[in-house]
Amino acid sequence: MKKIINNKVYNTKTAKELAVWNNDYAVNDFNHACETLHIKKTGEFFLHGEGGPMSKYARVAYGSTNSWTGGELIIPLSYEEAQKWAEEKLDGREYETIFGVP
Repeated sequence: MKKIINNKVYNTKTAKELAVWNNDYAVNDFNHACETLHIKKTGEFFLHGEGGPMSKYARVAYGSTNSWTGGELIIPLSYEEAQKWAEEKLDGREYETIFGVP
């Protein structure tokens, strides 16, 4: 996914993937959600999230006002926000691989 936010380009194909988290629902479950932490060549972090129609990534279906579908988002993160995400979603070994020993 490629997105321009605040005149900055975020591209999952060119950024380095650091970690992946999912909520353990099956991919075809409406509650499924998956988040991937990326870092750009410039050192900026961002999250690529995607999920089903009952996840936080849901969006209104095209041409409808009361129907939802799965979706995806790019969310820019500060260094501190990326650390917080990693603390909440990753185990200690994965966290230390990205941010070092606290």
